[in-house]
Amino acid sequence: MKSISRNIIRRCSSLSQVRFNNELRSNFIPHTHFQKTLLTLGSAVVSLLDPHRGDMIACLGETTGERALKYMREKMIESNEGAEILRDLPRINSQTVCFKTLAEMPQNTLGRVYADFMRDNNITADSRLPVQFIEDVELAYVMQRYREVHDLVHATLFMKTTMLGEVTIKWVEGIQTQLPMCIGGGIWGATRLKTKHRKLYLNQYLPWAIKTGLNAKFMQGIYFEKRWEQDIDDYHKEMNIKTLVV
Repeated sequence: MKSISRNIIRRCSSLSQVRFNNELRSNFIPHTHFQKTLLTLGSAVVSLLDPHRGDMIACLGETTGERALKYMREKMIESNEGAEILRDLPRINSQTVCFKTLAEMPQNTLGRVYADFMRDNNITADSRLPVQFIEDVELAYVMQRYREVHDLVHATLFMKTTMLGEVTIKWVEGIQTQLPMCIGGGIWGATRLKTKHRKLYLNQYLPWAIKTGLNAKFMQGIYFEKRWEQDIDDYHKEMNIKTLVV
């Protein structure tokens, strides 16, 4: 029976890999090194001028993130849970996650916290763009996973989607993932904060973000889909996360 179960798991993992590989091939845009440089410069400029251009931010993340993605992959491999994610290649979208079910879960569960966050902020799990400029399948998946987990990081850290909240999360993610896009977002995003938020940011949000990024377990290596029923307080204790109280 155990050998049959292992064979089923292997087949499911292979199917996931084939599906993601096919998706990557259909979305991948071939480019030269020179074109990659132009894409990096162009997306960086546009992202600075208009932080709401998600397509340009996504492009910048892909063209500058190879070293960080390799680091993230190694961090995931270090834990059984992270390695399982890289084997299964799970996706987070409306086809794979039933938000109606999550919304009916007990209030303090991770799944309910996530569903409430998505509803309250009018966010759809289908809004994350597919990877287009990363040819390596495993690194492309790590980037896709980062994008699809982003809202879960927001939700589980109780951080709103305001500019202040986004900048704070970018610092947490930047420290944990080493993605230049996140680090740049934390630095340049802070310059767009309103005066009344700047003091809060410097005195409370930024110190908390740095401490959380350094001390918390690697969030990209968490198999959230298998933790929907976990109590959010227990999750915070396990992850060594202390929520921000303002």
